[in-house]
Amino acid sequence: MKKNKLPRRIAIGIALGVLVGWACHHFAGSEQSAKEIASYFSMVTDIFLRMIKMIIAPLVFATLVGGIASMGNSRSVGRIGLRAMAWFVTASVISLAIGMGLVNLFQPGAGLNMEVVQHAASPVVVNTGDFSLKVFISHVFPRSIAEAMANNEILQIVVFSLFFGFALAGVKRAGYTTIVDSIEELAKVMFKVTDFVMAFAPIGVFAAIASAITTQGLGLIVDYGKLIAEFYLGIVILWCVLFAAGYLFLGRSVFTLGKLIREPVLLAFSTASSESAYPKTMEALEKFGAPKRVSSFVLPLGYSFNLDGSMMYQAFAIMFIAQAYNVDLSFTQQLLILLTLMITSKGMAGVARASVVVVAATLPMFNLPEAGILLILGIDQFLDMARTATNVVGNSIATAVVAKSEPHEEAEEAPGTKSPLPIHTAATA
Repeated sequence: MKKNKLPRRIAIGIALGVLVGWACHHFAGSEQSAKEIASYFSMVTDIFLRMIKMIIAPLVFATLVGGIASMGNSRSVGRIGLRAMAWFVTASVISLAIGMGLVNLFQPGAGLNMEVVQHAASPVVVNTGDFSLKVFISHVFPRSIAEAMANNEILQIVVFSLFFGFALAGVKRAGYTTIVDSIEELAKVMFKVTDFVMAFAPIGVFAAIASAITTQGLGLIVDYGKLIAEFYLGIVILWCVLFAAGYLFLGRSVFTLGKLIREPVLLAFSTASSESAYPKTMEALEKFGAPKRVSSFVLPLGYSFNLDGSMMYQAFAIMFIAQAYNVDLSFTQQLLILLTLMITSKGMAGVARASVVVVAATLPMFNLPEAGILLILGIDQFLDMARTATNVVGNSIATAVVAKSEPHEEAEEAPGTKSPLPIHTAATA
């Protein structure tokens, strides 16, 4: 498949998914029938996402170990890690602040006048068990690399790969070059497997959109149009801020990066899955000129700590629920919510629909009705699409900026590619 045709085919898949989903919803006859039809679409989506997930673990391991082995010392890793985390924290604060500002300005939940039902069992089933920073820190370190890879625990794979990469860099004996070359070849093979899997992307995207529209219908979008429109406006503003920040470090080449990441962003948007975009994001960053040793370290880290779109969503959701139940939150309380979300969101890496779980766990901390999560669950699929695509954009720009900040003598380009990234001076992230 020619790469320039893939975004067009994905866009066609989205359009067809909307049309077919609407037709199925309209002619289904009943809610139960609609869910039954949607289950067949979901099966196709599930197969596609399973194929994507089978690539993630070996790809993260091979690219990260190869990158660390090429660095040769822990100082480079520490420097890159600190710059990446500085960017992640700053971006998280900005995302939350924009979300808080817009939801206070537009008041999307005002006027709903929901009433809290006392002593009623909440019908919301959101698993927030073992939700704590202590559990998260323990969970970062894998009990078994096989278990971590089986569950696609990216952060655990990163930790093991760090140990393995440093050990490999420190054992420069006979056979060292052979092992490093084998790992680099593994990465090339996995990128080739990615190309095969991506050939099915338009079908997977079509099924994902059709499934969502079949069960929810287009009417739900109209009913919650105000909230969805304001959230998407916030996403647009956040994208402008991210690209503006990228422009400060990368110059006009940030727009080249934007063109290169169209495929992974479209995939993330249409499937609402960051994992589906990971291989193509790595490939786009390599074409952009980001050294593999940087992108293979910063990107997996960003998948756990740099969720710009998710942060904005969490701020929107919390404040929307508070407004819907006429709960007046002071500036101090909102600031405390912001700080709480900054911490708790880092503890949910790798959890399905992590943002919803974070919101569900945060509500009782501020005496907000847990049943409020029901108000957004119905449209979460449409919000999830936007926040997932934004996470991909944020991580791509963050990786490119950290790569630009690396000194020239340590920069490297992928063989056979022309880099638009002028990595020639050291800069602070």
